[in-house]
Amino acid sequence: MTDPHDHHHETPDWRLNGVRVIRGSDLDPNTAQTPGMDRRAAINAARVGAQKIWAGTVTIHPDAKTGAHHHGPLESVIYVVRGKARMRWGEKLEYVAEAEAGDFIFVPPYVPHQEINASTDEPLECVLVRSDNEAVVVNLDIEPVEKPEAVYWVDPIHKHP
Repeated sequence: MTDPHDHHHETPDWRLNGVRVIRGSDLDPNTAQTPGMDRRAAINAARVGAQKIWAGTVTIHPDAKTGAHHHGPLESVIYVVRGKARMRWGEKLEYVAEAEAGDFIFVPPYVPHQEINASTDEPLECVLVRSDNEAVVVNLDIEPVEKPEAVYWVDPIHKHP
């Protein structure tokens, strides 16, 4: 019987193939971009050999918004580090919700969306994580509705405002 914790047979070189720290000053701007935002890759296949995730940062300037886009079959998580995010989504960007520092946003596959910096004087800074090792960005030409419908997180804990 073999011990599943016995790694003596083929121990990887953990020094070279173990934990990696990517400094914030070393993020890579050579990644898929959408007008209105600045994406920088931290974790991907090319940089660290990631097989199943992509992670990086995005900055949206004060009072700016991105073009409409989606990320193909990928799931995306956005963590708001600083500022106030306004997300619009749908075929005509007809839905809207807001998130603040400390909030997470989940974007399912193929959902057309647009990130908006809801602040007129401070940048929106976020961390992005996607469910594949390469960034997929499909920029869309959508004619948005003028006044989107607000969507509130309503469940037994969060009552409608």
